[in-house]
Amino acid sequence: MSARLQAIKWERPHLTILNQLALPHSSEYIEISDACAGHYAISSMQTRGAPAIAIVAALSLAAELSSMHFDTSASARAHIHMQLDYLATSRPTAVNLFDAITKLKHAVDTTITDNGQVVRDTYVQMAERMLDADVKDNMAIGEHGAQLIGNDKVRVLTHCNTGTLATAGYGTALGIVRSLHAQGSLDRVYFTETRPYNQGARLTAYELLTEEIPAQLVCDSAVSALLRSDPMIRAIIVGADRVAANGDTANKIGTYQLAITARYHGCQFIVAAPTTSVDLHTKSGADI
Repeated sequence: MSARLQAIKWERPHLTILNQLALPHSSEYIEISDACAGHYAISSMQTRGAPAIAIVAALSLAAELSSMHFDTSASARAHIHMQLDYLATSRPTAVNLFDAITKLKHAVDTTITDNGQVVRDTYVQMAERMLDADVKDNMAIGEHGAQLIGNDKVRVLTHCNTGTLATAGYGTALGIVRSLHAQGSLDRVYFTETRPYNQGARLTAYELLTEEIPAQLVCDSAVSALLRSDPMIRAIIVGADRVAANGDTANKIGTYQLAITARYHGCQFIVAAPTTSVDLHTKSGADI
């Protein structure tokens, strides 16, 4: 993971996040001391991106628990369940968030002890493992995605923001871009504005500039013309908010038209997402 850009910083018991509402004009870190602050950070979009939302939610409660004492395991479990249920309301559409909450509840519920502090510590350690696992998963996605695209000098296009700002680190679709750049295979990455919130023009631009990755902004409506005129574009790479059981993918508005134009122009279309984005309870995209 790049040491130059870090959107989530955890040094037990302190959690700080890069305020994405202030980007790209200023790099402002804010402290998240409890679940209430975590809820606000997610719901107000101070932090965003499905994987990042799950990690910030988990660690915000870890920060809160670190200063608390529980006399019994039952009281610890009750507080953790209550706060996780509250955090679930911060972004009801984020499947990664609910996956994390399910795993965290299971971890504390299956800890055999009468000691409330043991239950608390089990939660904090589980949240920390989730942080580490997300970074490792993203780096693996980047490596495998770069291998899929190949070792030739290529150009790619990406949509929205799927990098360090949207995950625990490195990124999913933008992680593939990072890996291509690291292995010397990337000539240039095009990135869309991603209207109406302009995550590409604001956030992806910020990341690529910070990492000194060769890049060019493109209007959302100009992608088809770009694919026709630039034969070096090997792939369009996007992330995913949710992947249904049949493989249907829900992502930022504008992704559908990118998939259609990629097929028309014979360009690879790659969805980069961790298994935590897969929702096996949703049969198809029609149910999202």
